[in-house]
Amino acid sequence: MIERCCAFTGHRPKKFPWGYNEADIRCVTLKKAITEEIVKRVDAGYTDFLSGMAEGTDTWAALAVLALKKENPALKLHCVLPCEGQADEWSASARELYFSILEQADEIVYVNREYSKNYMLKRNRYLVDHAACLLAVYNGE
Repeated sequence: MIERCCAFTGHRPKKFPWGYNEADIRCVTLKKAITEEIVKRVDAGYTDFLSGMAEGTDTWAALAVLALKKENPALKLHCVLPCEGQADEWSASARELYFSILEQADEIVYVNREYSKNYMLKRNRYLVDHAACLLAVYNGE
């Protein structure tokens, strides 16, 4: 575990009322809240952030870290992937964003190289085991 490391978890877009419409004011508000929570962690001395890179919460948090990193280069984004083909079935725009984030990440960790039965559970376990803090977005269901 990295002492000043924070991981993210939360729902995919289809589990939110706005779905994939990120222009929806509720999505904009959520993204702002995620950024504010990350800033609080940075102010408390956190420098390393882990994203499982799923669509939705994980991606929004990763983007927030990358934006903050422009002002504070000490911040590090670690992308923890369940397998190499994580984004294979995503839309073209989602894959483009995914690979753009990976290109800017400080580290990419593959929990498995290939798909396996428990690959998401292993990725989630890695996130929990390597972080001192977990920021979670819950839709209330």
